[in-house]
Amino acid sequence: MTKHAVCPVILCGGGGSRLWPLSRTGFPKQFLCLTGENSLFQLAARRLNGIGATDITVSAPIVVTNEEYRFLALEQLREINIEVESLLLEPASRNTAPALTLAALHALESGGDPVLAVSPADQAIRDTAAFIHVLQSATRVTGDVIVVFGIEPDCPETAFGYIEADRPLQRNQASPVRSFTEKPNAVAARSYLEAGSHYWNSGLFVLKASTWMAAIEAFRPDIAATTGEAWEKRSIDGKFIRPDMATFSAVPSDSIDYAVMEKCPGGGFPVSMMELDAGWSDLGAWDAVWKALPKDAQGNAHFGDVIAVESRNTLVHASGRFVGLIGMEDVAVVETPDAVLVASAKRAQQVRAIVDELSRAGRAEPSLHRKVHRPWGWYDSLDADQHFKVKRVMVKPGASLSLQKHRHRAEHWIVVRGTAEITYGERTHMLNENQSTYIPPGEVHRIVNPGTTPLEIIEVQTGNYLGEDDIVRFDDVYGRSTD
Repeated sequence: MTKHAVCPVILCGGGGSRLWPLSRTGFPKQFLCLTGENSLFQLAARRLNGIGATDITVSAPIVVTNEEYRFLALEQLREINIEVESLLLEPASRNTAPALTLAALHALESGGDPVLAVSPADQAIRDTAAFIHVLQSATRVTGDVIVVFGIEPDCPETAFGYIEADRPLQRNQASPVRSFTEKPNAVAARSYLEAGSHYWNSGLFVLKASTWMAAIEAFRPDIAATTGEAWEKRSIDGKFIRPDMATFSAVPSDSIDYAVMEKCPGGGFPVSMMELDAGWSDLGAWDAVWKALPKDAQGNAHFGDVIAVESRNTLVHASGRFVGLIGMEDVAVVETPDAVLVASAKRAQQVRAIVDELSRAGRAEPSLHRKVHRPWGWYDSLDADQHFKVKRVMVKPGASLSLQKHRHRAEHWIVVRGTAEITYGERTHMLNENQSTYIPPGEVHRIVNPGTTPLEIIEVQTGNYLGEDDIVRFDDVYGRSTD
């Protein structure tokens, strides 16, 4: 039996602002656990990892993500025991067409001309077995054909793209595609629903790496050429592959659909569609999250410490505090330590307006949570005033912060769990639970967790300036210039 090579490609950029305050640019929705114990990114990686068969060889995934998310992506893959040879790091956000071009170039240089199974990192699929079956079928169809996956619409949704099939879709069979329409108006969306030949565009694709390169070169030679130049000038740092920053920043920004897919029908690149009947959701807003979650008899979907009285069709996501509802209907309530959103389910798509207003005001809430994740662990800002800040700091086993100093602040450290190895000037000593130390301004210092369990420290900062940019770094195992 002839085997064919399939390479999963996970597109892991994007900020997910419509799922604020849980999703933020510093920790976007693909890394959140919205439908279970694993993040959306982890679920996508597991699904694609499972499409191997007797005639299908699946390679390690290609992950294309932003520079800012490199450690998040690696850590989450490690948690589910999926190895990745490299992460392609976009130095600037240029949408999905350049991202897929980077993945195709990498796949072709790695050997052969594999079939790329391309998936966004931020979707939910309820029926994994059905997903794997249709993806396997698609990889067997692919020659020079691009295979896309359509979702049978159940409402005239205007936030999705639509694909028109040449004939009604049959289970596990592909139909030629007549046209693509990206996010139509309400009148057009209603006509598509009534016609019965249009399907929602899932954003999933199966195609050969060479087919994508031929299509992007034909329809957007500017994207192909500039991305190729940035790839040729790339640098490699362990698992991280970085296209040249200056060149990639000049790449025109465009999506896969606008740049290529809409032009393929009649443009010399055959496209076929298969129906994906697997409980798909793009989780683009809180109303979509509500639809994807299990509900009680009153239609309520709740996460965390929640009590609802005489309430129907509500979504509550409580991160840390108790939330109570009385007499509420069709609302979403999302609680985080530093922000609470209350929105009508019918207007969940407008959450971005709040994010935009916060951004215009220069506030931190659109980008950072109170708990900020770092490659060595995390810190949680518990309290602050003009001249002090209190943090809870967790350092993972074997991890270390950078060797650094601060010009304007002093730091007091109290170990509350685990053992800390403290570098203080030229000295190194150990701190155990209930022990503390003081680092004055200008003193070079470092924290290392030499143990096998997480280290937790209460850090009290004092001084006239407590900004996160008050740091001079001398050495960092993660290659960062800022913490």
